[in-house]
Amino acid sequence: MAFGEEKEGSTSWRDEITAIAFTQGPGMGGPLRACAVAARTIASLWGKPMIGVNHCVGHIEMGRVCTGVDDPVVLYVSGGNTQVIAYKNQRYRIFGETIDIAVGNCLDRFARACNISNDPSPGYNIEVEARKGGKFIDLPYVVKGMDVSFSGLLTSVQKIAKEKLNQSEEDGGVSVSDLCFSLQETVFAMLIEISERAMAHVRSKELLIVGGVGCNKRLQEMAAKMCEQRGAVLSKMDSRYCIDNGAMIGQAGIFAFLQGERTPINETECSQRFRTDAVEVVWREKGEDA
Repeated sequence: MAFGEEKEGSTSWRDEITAIAFTQGPGMGGPLRACAVAARTIASLWGKPMIGVNHCVGHIEMGRVCTGVDDPVVLYVSGGNTQVIAYKNQRYRIFGETIDIAVGNCLDRFARACNISNDPSPGYNIEVEARKGGKFIDLPYVVKGMDVSFSGLLTSVQKIAKEKLNQSEEDGGVSVSDLCFSLQETVFAMLIEISERAMAHVRSKELLIVGGVGCNKRLQEMAAKMCEQRGAVLSKMDSRYCIDNGAMIGQAGIFAFLQGERTPINETECSQRFRTDAVEVVWREKGEDA
């Protein structure tokens, strides 16, 4: 049976679907375009409206729904993005972000330098190794106002891995576990610092962590400690919804659709640099500030 054909008397997906939500960016060009082509094809065949969704906004809205948090400062950490975000006047405003590579990218590239397995993911294996470490190795700590930088830190830790991993302790050698421990402690401290500064600025008592790196238990521990000291609440999700998933795109698409938003087919092109703050968040009240 060809795609789009239906068996006589059967209940069709077409009848159960109201609109087609798809990721319009940011992300890698190939997957974004492939997804958009599939979405346009289904929408055209079935006569359904399309809703273009910002990937980052999808993470935020799924986090708000899953945790029930009201109006948090958001720490968005993933392989491609690192941002601290707060809502104001129907926009998710970016208070701080990475000025070079994302934290997840930093962890993944470090894992390759240390031959850390990709199964099930480099970040998870770094987290497991870090629990065995205890010797802290000084690494570059680069916070510039509300922004962070990871490229110099990555270069430094890659150099240490290349020069000292195979040496004895007497010769100044280091272990993979200690490197993982030191890297995590450094990069997460940077993220917690700018998150706390954003919370102080907008007088928020809520922090929400989203994105794949948000699965990391050590990051959650550090965030929870900071929130406890501030009398604030930390909201975190499990790996099902921290990592990229279709449900978050559908959820953000539903919010937009219910407010009358539609994406004309001639405006469904994707952008690898679709900014979080470029989205008009029409489903939230204009006066609902962080």
